[in-house]
Amino acid sequence: MTVSTPALDTLDLGDPNTFAEHDLGPFWRTLRDTAPVYWNPPAEGRRGFWVLSRYDDIMATYRDNVNFTSERGNVLVTLLGGGDAGAGRMLAVTDGHRHHELRKILQRVLSPRVLNAVAATVRANTRQWIREAVEAGSCDFAEQIASRIPMTTISNLLGVPEQDREFLLSLTKTALSTDDEDVDEVDSEMARNEILMYFMDIVEERRESPGDDVISMLVGSSIDGVPLSDEDVVLNCYSLIIGGDETSRLTMIDCVRTLAARPDEWRRLKNGEVKTDTAVDEVLRWASPTMHFGRTVVRETELHGVRLRPDDIVTLWHASGNRDERTFDRPEVFDLGRTPNKHMAFGYGPHFCVGSYLAKVEIAELLMALRDFTTGFEQTEEPQPIRSNFLTGFSTMPVRFLPDHSGLKEVD
Repeated sequence: MTVSTPALDTLDLGDPNTFAEHDLGPFWRTLRDTAPVYWNPPAEGRRGFWVLSRYDDIMATYRDNVNFTSERGNVLVTLLGGGDAGAGRMLAVTDGHRHHELRKILQRVLSPRVLNAVAATVRANTRQWIREAVEAGSCDFAEQIASRIPMTTISNLLGVPEQDREFLLSLTKTALSTDDEDVDEVDSEMARNEILMYFMDIVEERRESPGDDVISMLVGSSIDGVPLSDEDVVLNCYSLIIGGDETSRLTMIDCVRTLAARPDEWRRLKNGEVKTDTAVDEVLRWASPTMHFGRTVVRETELHGVRLRPDDIVTLWHASGNRDERTFDRPEVFDLGRTPNKHMAFGYGPHFCVGSYLAKVEIAELLMALRDFTTGFEQTEEPQPIRSNFLTGFSTMPVRFLPDHSGLKEVD
């Protein structure tokens, strides 16, 4: 994996290869210090866009629903493509009253109180799969564990049949985070369309025969007395399957890679010197799997002396904000005991990730299972980085486990 540092004026944040081929740490530091509102010029037929790299500026923009909108897309692939087909219907790209009402519907099934039973299943599955991997001695953690935990959880919530989950996992990877250089934007767009078509079939089934899953709940929901349409339901299923799988999976993979390389931090976790929830927040800050979200300017505004005009695209980079020295003490250090830790891995403001509680449960259970069943683990091969301008992480993670025999003897 190449880790060169490109020159400021040659780097294109719209190109997925940029993130797979370069170490952008120095680039982000330069932007934070010298160009906090940076113009990424047009390239290869793509529009130019503004880049925000400082924590405070990103948070302020997330809070600002007057000058910025999500309804013209919230990631580069749709912002640069001219808009999002789900605008006004899918939670992530809907603003105002409808966003508020749609969020209330989804929070009914994604709140901590409702998800207690789901959390118990996450725990049982995670501990079973980690135990089996440790007893086997080694595995590709990305494929055999990290790919299974979130996809199983979100599929159970949505009522996706078990036989379809591998198929959906392959589609979500192609849609946003492929490791295959031969997969282009056409392939990604086809994968996104296949996900939508898959859920359209399930929605039709639920209208005929409702169950107790999230899709059935959405089918039976309405806003201001108007039932959600099939398209409304399908678009939000798409958002849930992408959000519920990709970010948790990539965070888990990064977590294992990072802990394997930092035995001192691993020992703090193993010995109970740090709280699990504190460790989870640092894992999320460090991984920052969702590198950016975006907004479109709707009213002329100014930031750091730069005039932002209507229709300008503004991108908010968590990858930089979560390393901002102005907010975090020694941000370059992975510290499982870090507190306070106001990371922005889940965004902020009205669009704060509706599935954040579930993601934290999944990562916490992973950490506890590793703590209980292993004395350590090591990476045995270099992992394969994904190619994306939206998500960051790895698609493979071969590891060898050192078993904790006393922990393995315990009955969960």
